[in-house]
Amino acid sequence: MINIDFSWAIALYICLFLNFILAVWLFNKKQSDKDLSLDPRFIWFCSICTHTYINTKEDIISICPRCGSYNKK
Repeated sequence: MINIDFSWAIALYICLFLNFILAVWLFNKKQSDKDLSLDPRFIWFCSICTHTYINTKEDIISICPRCGSYNKK
């Protein structure tokens, strides 16, 4: 049987728990970086105010959220 002081046991438990949380966070961060992609057909450029915005609707004409003008793809 291994004799260990109570304070060392708590410190070891906390270190193992924090390492586990760090590993899970790093794994999820790498997965979320892979999922980021944007289809170029959803990126719109306003011809009046030159604002770039995203519209996920598949419309031919879109309304600029900044100035309210109609834009055609």
